[in-house]
Amino acid sequence: MQAPIVRCRLITAVCLMATALLLPAAHAHADYPERDVKIIVPFPAGGTADIAARVVAAELGKSWNKPVVVDNKAGAGGNVGTAEAARATADGYTLLMGTVSTHAINQSVYSKLPYDPVKDFVPVTLVIPVPNILELNPKFADKHGIRTVADLIKYLKANPGSVNMASTGNGTSTHLSGELFQSMTGTRMTHVPYKGSSPALTDVMGGSADLIFDNLPSSMGYIKGG
Repeated sequence: MQAPIVRCRLITAVCLMATALLLPAAHAHADYPERDVKIIVPFPAGGTADIAARVVAAELGKSWNKPVVVDNKAGAGGNVGTAEAARATADGYTLLMGTVSTHAINQSVYSKLPYDPVKDFVPVTLVIPVPNILELNPKFADKHGIRTVADLIKYLKANPGSVNMASTGNGTSTHLSGELFQSMTGTRMTHVPYKGSSPALTDVMGGSADLIFDNLPSSMGYIKGG
């Protein structure tokens, strides 16, 4: 029988994605776009922001009859790509797939940001609200008889610091979801930050990490696959 993955929707730390457009109203015109448009994703390929951006890019490309290119610029919890978008010419041809990390969390995590999340961007639309989901490596869950969140909490309290909690990076919603969980339950895990969802999920499935609070879209394929 297949070992279960313990799942629970987190009631907070929901990831909200928005597209930011550097387009002053004076530059807007009926002929837009006249050339290729780029969407910067400030995270690696395979994560939620990347998945959403590629869906949006495909539909915009059909609507505009112009290529819409997704450009992954990962690093520093989304700061690298977001800063590049902020420096781009304000002509509407560089879009940013912003997240709760780039435009909310990072202000509290980093002493100084290379961009102003309010002044440097004009929001266009909310693309997708994303819940985070708690997932355990099946062999780890099986070995310790963990079938519910209550089982997990009991094990964590009996073994403080022994469980490795993967995240998509320091200060991301997946990291802070785990920190919130520990604070609410009085437990302690060892945080292991990765550079995006794909490597984090690979290690959770492989057993190098024990669990993760991942954004649902990047985990959905694995969940459907059992």
